[in-house]
Amino acid sequence: MTKILLSVHVLAAILTVGPVTVAASMFPAVARRGDAAALRTLHRICRVYAALGIVVPVFGLATAGSLGVLGDAWLITSIALTAAAAGVLVLLLLPRQARVLADGPPDRSLPVWTGTFNLLWAVVTVLMIVRPGSTTGA
Repeated sequence: MTKILLSVHVLAAILTVGPVTVAASMFPAVARRGDAAALRTLHRICRVYAALGIVVPVFGLATAGSLGVLGDAWLITSIALTAAAAGVLVLLLLPRQARVLADGPPDRSLPVWTGTFNLLWAVVTVLMIVRPGSTTGA
């Protein structure tokens, strides 16, 4: 069962976090060009895949529970960073994207928050692979 949970967790991460990361990264440059149709599409991708992304931590926690690693420092750190990334997306990126769509002028903070979001996910990914201090194998 653990292999199935882990497989769903990893696939969900690839299929949901990947599109949000790419779309969010493209948004500031497209905003500078002023392509309204492309901006609407990128914002919709970010919103839809952010909602679908809830599957990632759900299956991640189920996998961690089946592996018995819920108390491991690397996992707790990953959970905190995942929550931070979700907060950046929901509280900072999506509202700023919506404002650009409504008002028109590019938001100068979008690239910073997009980079922060992407960096948080990169660190989570490395922690999930390296698992410092883990005794469940490499």
